[in-house]
Amino acid sequence: MSDQEEDAKLYPWKSFLVDPGAKHDNGKAHIHSVLRYFPRALEQVARVSEFGATKHGWDTWHTIPNGQLRYADAQMRHELDICKGETHAQDSGLLHLSHEVWNSLARLELLLREQEDDRK
Repeated sequence: MSDQEEDAKLYPWKSFLVDPGAKHDNGKAHIHSVLRYFPRALEQVARVSEFGATKHGWDTWHTIPNGQLRYADAQMRHELDICKGETHAQDSGLLHLSHEVWNSLARLELLLREQEDDRK
C-alpha cells in the first residue's frame, strides 16, 4: 500500500487538500433521496398529518401521554381495517396505509427523541 493510500484510509478528510471543492458527505443521510423516491407516499402522509392536526390541534402530536403505545395502537387499528378489506379510513377518506405510516413515523420520532434525551 502506498503512503498516499495509507493516508487516505487514516485521514479521509484530508482529501480536500488534494481535491479542492470535493463534498465529503460519506456516511451522512441523503435526505433528498427520500423525497425523490417517495413523493406520492410522503404527500399522502402529509395529508394524514394535516387531517390529524385539524382534528386534534397543530403540533400537539408529541405531547400525547404514552405516545409510543397509543400510536402503536392506532397503527394496528389501521392494519386491522386493511385486513378486513377496507382501503380508506372512514373519518378522513385517506388510505389506511397512509395513516399507518404516519403513526409509525410518530412512534419512531418519539423513540429517537427519547434516546436523545437519555444521552444528555
